[in-house]
Amino acid sequence: MRELLGQYDAWRAEGLAVGRAVVIRTYGSAPRQEGSVLLVTEDGRMIGSVSGGCVEGAAAEAVAEARRSGHASVIRYGISDDLAWSVGLACGGTIDVLVQPGVPEAVLAAARAQSGPGAGLGTTVVTDLPADTPPPATDRPGASIPAGASLDDLRAGALAAGRSRTVELADRTVFIEAFPVRPRLVVVGATEIARSLVGLAGALGYERIVIDARAAFATAERFPDVDRLIVDWPEDAFAAINLGPNDAVAILSHDPKFDEPAIAEAFRRGARYVGAVGSRRTQADRRRRLSEAGLTDDQLAGLHGPIGLDLGGREPAETALAILAEIVAARRGGSGTPMHARAGGS
Repeated sequence: MRELLGQYDAWRAEGLAVGRAVVIRTYGSAPRQEGSVLLVTEDGRMIGSVSGGCVEGAAAEAVAEARRSGHASVIRYGISDDLAWSVGLACGGTIDVLVQPGVPEAVLAAARAQSGPGAGLGTTVVTDLPADTPPPATDRPGASIPAGASLDDLRAGALAAGRSRTVELADRTVFIEAFPVRPRLVVVGATEIARSLVGLAGALGYERIVIDARAAFATAERFPDVDRLIVDWPEDAFAAINLGPNDAVAILSHDPKFDEPAIAEAFRRGARYVGAVGSRRTQADRRRRLSEAGLTDDQLAGLHGPIGLDLGGREPAETALAILAEIVAARRGGSGTPMHARAGGS
């Protein structure tokens, strides 16, 4: 929703009513994830997507009908439905879409919220789904709920994962829409790999901070597009930016006097991802010294080192891609396994 706010505001400035369709459940090979949004104006203009293009027309018609009736509804689009054959969910997946006559004010406020001191991990909006919402498909019984979990627990879990989700409670079905704050990538070491890494991370919406105590390396000419460039020792810089659980830390300086204090401090502050460059031998020596410095076995097990997935590349941009791929996998709970292997292909 956040990426659509600019166009939403422009349409509202024109005096246009704007309705919304949002994916609330997915099954099989659905092209978009829960929380994906399509906005539709009263004169038929659209922005966003709920299916990658194959059911947008049908969803837009449903938004128009919701505007006429004034009522929200949930519609299932899938290859087994007659409608899906005509609109073409060719991927074979199924999606449940919440269609609303307008965009709720709570959703707008949550989408406009920005990261910063005191923002925490973000916020969620809970929407009670209509009574006639289709039940979960038989091949997916719905989001699992830990025993005894409260709605607040479920909201916190959705926010921590950065994923919207639909849950079946004892007395109602709700859609928990997650609006996590913008994730941060904190890079220690203003190296050539760092230059490529922050460029790639920018395309994925990360706030990017580069830290290096060496002023000759940490220059605006070498890093013109980062959000913040800090010439300081990592521990002091981490305090200045209030490093915390929303942050991924990539330590690329390859110098023990920078690397090891930075690793220890990143774990102390609860960063969600901590990775460091270095060969396997370097990593073994580093882990020994970090253990002697007080890091626990669990913390050492959580250190991504050597950093990145094994893509086989050695150029700075290729290494940066491998690092960012691992950061995304860690954030989203991915395995890094090739999709054809997960699907059982050869």
